[in-house]
Amino acid sequence: MEAVTATTRDEVVAPLVFLADTKVKAATYNPPPGTGEVRRTGNYGNFPTRIRDARPIAASLSLERQGFRLVRRPSAVENFHDAAEIRSVYYPEIERLVAEETGAAEVVVFDHTIRTAERAIERGLRQPVRMVHNDYTEKSGPQRVRELLGERAEEKLRHRFVEINVWRPIRGTVLEAPLALADAQSLAPGDLAPVDLVYADRVGEIYYGVFNPGQRWYYFPRMTVDEAILIKCYDSERDGRARFSLHSAFDDPTTPANAPPRESIEVRAFGFFAPKRT
Repeated sequence: MEAVTATTRDEVVAPLVFLADTKVKAATYNPPPGTGEVRRTGNYGNFPTRIRDARPIAASLSLERQGFRLVRRPSAVENFHDAAEIRSVYYPEIERLVAEETGAAEVVVFDHTIRTAERAIERGLRQPVRMVHNDYTEKSGPQRVRELLGERAEEKLRHRFVEINVWRPIRGTVLEAPLALADAQSLAPGDLAPVDLVYADRVGEIYYGVFNPGQRWYYFPRMTVDEAILIKCYDSERDGRARFSLHSAFDDPTTPANAPPRESIEVRAFGFFAPKRT
């Protein structure tokens, strides 16, 4: 692995946590929010990683190539801790955003997670995930559609669909635990390892990242509440475009000692496309 130690204005070097042993399938156990810590089985390692400032190239990034994109999109939500307001105001905002950014004919927002680095369990929330991962796999993308849509699922699965996560800060400017994102074009097939994701009522599957020195990592420093990142976590199309991505919270070495804890919301949405014309 290349020895990287310098931190400059346009990049930082920080350890990212990767799956270090793929011989045995790992698992993650997610308790209901506020009831305990996430538990993982498997072997993991910290890998010093060069993470570049993506703001200078933000306009050239796309969901179809890199698998992530930054947008400036203020929200009308007044209280991101009000679940009713999230569903009535924020979900429709995300539906419009994902439709505009992907061209999907129908967008279905199906859940959201509030994360905080401050007293998360006590407050019934989740902590930032400092583990390189992708939220869906070849198997679990269609599985989740079937769980959510029931009888409508098989018709939707006949045509292209995507899963998009929309990540937004909700407490001032992010100075602590920003999000690192891998350029999907730099990922090799062996960089994605399927891992069981176990909940109290169901078992899903996600990808954990395996370190590869050829990976290119980016972040958007000092994100504000008026900005959001769209992350493509699944694409059923197999024509060379980005299908999966990797991301993780990380400890930025430039974070001020008195930085406020990061607080964010991530919303998950499926985008379904119209049938191709023949």
